[in-house]
Amino acid sequence: MAFSGKYEFESEKNYDEFMKRLGLPGDVIEKGRNFKIITDVQQDGQDFTWSQTYSGGNIMTNKFTIGKECEMQTMGGKKFKATVKMEDGKVVADFPNYHQTSEIVGDKLVEISTIGGVTYERVSKRLA
Repeated sequence: MAFSGKYEFESEKNYDEFMKRLGLPGDVIEKGRNFKIITDVQQDGQDFTWSQTYSGGNIMTNKFTIGKECEMQTMGGKKFKATVKMEDGKVVADFPNYHQTSEIVGDKLVEISTIGGVTYERVSKRLA
């Protein structure tokens, strides 16, 4: 499936401004800037397991089925209910404070999150 694979953080845009809009304290923003995130996506039809491993070994995993409500978790550990959609080949989810899209562009995973007019973009390259 198009999304399945392991991806390593490559670049980002508007990290500081986006994290400030989320209300994260300066020390957390600074610490997070140095994370080299590994994203592992397993796709089986409409079913996804989306895991992110952060520097230091913290792992966040969300499992969801396109079009069905599920329980998910934010980067900060907050749990919430959402219905993830597929729109024009992009995985689309509304988190409590921001809107996120994820898509495959060539051999890269491009994740775009928007809050209050600020757009954060994270690009990860495919490892496997």
